[in-house]
Amino acid sequence: MLLDIYGIVLFIILFIAFSFIAYYGSRFRKGNLNLLSEWGLAGRRLGPWLAWFLLGADVFTAYTFVAVPSLAYAKGSAAFFAVPYVAIVFAIALLTMPRLWSVARKRGYVTASDFVRDRFNSRLLSIVVAITGIVAILPYIALQIAGMQAVLTIILYGTANATMVSEIALVISFIVLAATTFTSGLRGVTLGSIFKDILIFLTVIVVIIVGVTAYGGFGSAFSNLAAAKGAAASLPYSTLPSSSIPGFFTLFVGSAFALYLYPHIINGSLSADSKKTLRRSLAALPIYSIGLAFLALFGILVYAVQPALAIVQSTGNGLLTVPALIVTLLPGWLAGICLLGVFVGGMVPAALMAIAGANLVSRNIVKEFKPKMKPINETRLAKWVSAALKFIALGFVFLAPLTYAIQLQLLGGIIILQILPAVFMGLFTRRLDWKGVLLGWIVGMASGIYLVILANPSGGLAISNTASPWGAIYIGLVSVTLNIIIAVIASFVASWTGTFRKGLIKESEFTAA
Repeated sequence: MLLDIYGIVLFIILFIAFSFIAYYGSRFRKGNLNLLSEWGLAGRRLGPWLAWFLLGADVFTAYTFVAVPSLAYAKGSAAFFAVPYVAIVFAIALLTMPRLWSVARKRGYVTASDFVRDRFNSRLLSIVVAITGIVAILPYIALQIAGMQAVLTIILYGTANATMVSEIALVISFIVLAATTFTSGLRGVTLGSIFKDILIFLTVIVVIIVGVTAYGGFGSAFSNLAAAKGAAASLPYSTLPSSSIPGFFTLFVGSAFALYLYPHIINGSLSADSKKTLRRSLAALPIYSIGLAFLALFGILVYAVQPALAIVQSTGNGLLTVPALIVTLLPGWLAGICLLGVFVGGMVPAALMAIAGANLVSRNIVKEFKPKMKPINETRLAKWVSAALKFIALGFVFLAPLTYAIQLQLLGGIIILQILPAVFMGLFTRRLDWKGVLLGWIVGMASGIYLVILANPSGGLAISNTASPWGAIYIGLVSVTLNIIIAVIASFVASWTGTFRKGLIKESEFTAA
């Protein structure tokens, strides 16, 4: 085993502490947890710091912690699309989320689908948006498990029955997670996000410091790269090839527009106690982009740390880049602490994603067909669905190759972009008709999936790019552009023919304090 007994003991102790903190959330700022707004939105009472930690939990996920360095390890500079993506996404959020928060507070909305239902006066469109969110979020949960698996793989490296032990540990972890989420809802997730972010920021700082001081840092890494791969092959690690610029640019722009359409991000935004709080939290979130930039650099730094590089190369698993750096650079006790940070970095966002998906199932699908369902039953259903979604994702990871989960998550970004006209454009204009938006969604979804199949991806970012006169560009941006064009044209036709259906929300409701 690569982790000594002190590291393992600290890992277990801190996991127990995390579980207690998450469970304690039921007692934190007490509310009636039989109401969906209390269980699923923490009573809309999170202040600036709590909202900042909660929203940040979706930036620094376990999968981000292993996938971005893995991409840098394999592809070099292309991985740094994540840095401008995170830097600009909060500007988009500052334009959209406060408006959504205002009308959600005034009308008691729990999800974006609640807003879509009233904005377009269409139950069908609301259900379509809800289903889209659920489909996009499930592989995202699965990939948090992939990050957690990377930690367990490093801890159990070289031991007998490592796969079986890893799977048992994941099942136990998700039983604990399901129980604490069922009991505490978003309150427990919020407290857990504070615990998780402290450990992850600690990890980023100590790995960079030790890697630079003990192994020569990035100068050594680039020298080793040039020696191992040759000057030409190592060039993309330091310089983005000109042929990759269109794909790089469109990928980070498209990904930025997609992030705040995901149900769990909207869920976290609606939990703020005021519009001012939400704006402050969003304005401070670019701090996370600094950490993300360092994370991407870990994929380069591993070339300077030969023991870590040997582990990654021997397993052929780039997702082990950060865990391998942790166990080879740090003393056992500190490695145990940092590995636990990555591990719970999967549990916290997985819980938030499951809550958001459960809110959609309970409020926007089941309740649409059972409008007289009591609030306590609505919440009870959401709790059970939240647990079910976690174990569905866990089962998928056990039964399907990890490659499928990665491909599905990349496809999920393309899918979630198709609700942009309904949610983002719906916040700013009343001139879109529900039939036009639905037709645009169909065209965007069909074109996105078709282009993904046409691209015949071989992994990495290939699924997110396609040939065009301008080079490889992000499929999601192409499909959502077609979506918007169709939605606008069809809405104009509906207005011209007198079949336009007016929404139920007044403009003044977007300016509530």
